[in-house]
Amino acid sequence: MRSIEANGAMLATVLVMVAFNAIFLSLNGIFMLVAPLTWYDLVPGVTDTGFYNQHFIRDIGIVQLFLGVAFAIGFVRPERRIGLWAAATAWLIAHALFHFWEVAVGICAPSAIPRDFPAVTLPALIGIALVLWAIRRSRAGRAAFT
Repeated sequence: MRSIEANGAMLATVLVMVAFNAIFLSLNGIFMLVAPLTWYDLVPGVTDTGFYNQHFIRDIGIVQLFLGVAFAIGFVRPERRIGLWAAATAWLIAHALFHFWEVAVGICAPSAIPRDFPAVTLPALIGIALVLWAIRRSRAGRAAFT
């Protein structure tokens, strides 16, 4: 009985994490594509990183939308899950590391790290957890057939 409850709690946690990344990244990407100037003005810290560039914001908006869709598709297509989530997570990790690098070399103040955490570092950490979960689940499934 305890194993079933633990499994249910784990699946609920995974669902919340997938939903966060899929919904947040997709909506952020759509926001960047539809209203780049509004996005630039509203998101904390963005105006500190340089001048408004509609093309650049929309480029990243496309990436954000694709990342969100990758997490959503990976949830409903388990056979594609590891590849989709790993590719999306690789970009998210690189993006988070870039933000840390900007602080390390003095481009941004250390206060940027907690400010950016919910939108930059958290999705990367969630992605890492989801990829590890998917790999573990895949290995457990293969072991059951051997």
